[in-house]
Amino acid sequence: MDGSKDTDHGDGGPFGRPLFDKPSARALSRVGVVDIGSNSVRLVVFDGAARSPAYFFNEKIMCALGAGMSETGRLNPEGRERALAAITRFQFLGDSMGTGPLTMVATAAVREAKDGPEFCAEVEAATGVKVWVIDGREEARLSAQGVLLGWPGSYGLVCDIGGSSMELAEINGGHVGKRVTSSLGPLKLRDIAGGKRARKAHIEATLAEMHAKMGPQNNRLFLVGGSWRAIAKIDMERRGYPLHVLHEYRMSAKSVRDTARYLELTNLEELRQRAGVSPARMALVPHAAEVLREIVKTFKPRDIAISSYGIREGLLYEQMPQQLRDRDPLIEACRFAESKDARVRGFGKVVYNFIMPLFKNVGPEKRRLIKAASLLHDVSWRAHPDYRPEVCFDNATRANLGGLKHSERVFLGLALLHRYSNKREGTRFENLYGLLSHEKQQQAEILGKAMRFAAMLWLSEDADLGEMRWHPRKRLLELRLSSEAMPLFGEVAQARFMSLATSLKAQTLITPPGK
Repeated sequence: MDGSKDTDHGDGGPFGRPLFDKPSARALSRVGVVDIGSNSVRLVVFDGAARSPAYFFNEKIMCALGAGMSETGRLNPEGRERALAAITRFQFLGDSMGTGPLTMVATAAVREAKDGPEFCAEVEAATGVKVWVIDGREEARLSAQGVLLGWPGSYGLVCDIGGSSMELAEINGGHVGKRVTSSLGPLKLRDIAGGKRARKAHIEATLAEMHAKMGPQNNRLFLVGGSWRAIAKIDMERRGYPLHVLHEYRMSAKSVRDTARYLELTNLEELRQRAGVSPARMALVPHAAEVLREIVKTFKPRDIAISSYGIREGLLYEQMPQQLRDRDPLIEACRFAESKDARVRGFGKVVYNFIMPLFKNVGPEKRRLIKAASLLHDVSWRAHPDYRPEVCFDNATRANLGGLKHSERVFLGLALLHRYSNKREGTRFENLYGLLSHEKQQQAEILGKAMRFAAMLWLSEDADLGEMRWHPRKRLLELRLSSEAMPLFGEVAQARFMSLATSLKAQTLITPPGK
């Protein structure tokens, strides 16, 4: 059997059978998590395909619970009041959204404060929900699991920065390894006496100790936390980067150094407004940048990736059965989107099998993009026809999808744009096309036009459309339709088939059924 063909028999081909409609996944269909950090308190309600959940609700309150703790040893009183009010609101929201009991965790500020236990008791009295105060190593583990939610099987070093602490965790082949915690949070760094020189000495000494415990970590550095995301926004602004999606945004060691220097030389208020960073977050960014520059210098990672997934996603990952953890988050999210929004649930599998002969020599990374595109090929049908191509592109490039590099987002977006349009010129997204080589733009066009043609042969989810055969040396595209699909090969379908052949620079051969 061709390993590229998707089937519901056996293990379901290279992507497995859908799991989101099984009881183990349905139990995770709406989960509420409250993260009580040193700087912010946030509620996230996950909804949808459990392996790649959508953010049904996401609200953050900047409380600065850890501000001033270096002097007082206690939670910031004003922040404590704001946090309790926010958490009480979150409990009411969770009840109305049907999340069941919220999972509530507190990190560095609450675990270190003298009045931390008193605050937790106050929260439980107000909401009826227990606050789980986790130590630094557990925080590191959960953050690393959040990264694995988006990058299953990854290798590298996860660095999670909060207001009062910074954790490192090793991930290796989908498992969390060594972990260490530190006090390198910007709220604590801000309180160090002696200015920049004293901070630099403290950061260098702390990271030297962490490096000794973690050992060489030269793979990818995954950055988790609001301060890292703010630095990434500033890096995007400095570079004029066109796709403002933080998840999977890549930086080099040089870009980290350049952005740290940029912060030193630029008016921070003007920069904050241009980059879209909140005032409370921007106040911490210069200190976080000092830490990041030293992390990169100490560990010398191969590359650097921003992760929008962290401790909250790690808590969701914690509840997943291993069978669900092992799934590709992109394919599961696309399957869920098809089941919810496509006109014929399951027809994406038919489209995938029909068009795959055009791509029989591609590797697994490209195959999963073809599978994702096939599953999504009909989910935007409700959009106005005049805007449908751009809606498809916008959805693919900016959706909350895990396991996608930025270039892959653009590839998927272009393929879905061509599902509804022969040309890509003249859209408001042309500045993003440059994230793909001309060759990959052409491949996306071919994929889109193949789906555009296949969609004309609209039958049931278990339909036999026949087959296409591609002979690249002869530049010959052969079409052999089934007897049930042949009546659908009308004038418009023929025009779309010829448009596909034109993009392939191919001659065509159409063989009637039974020949």
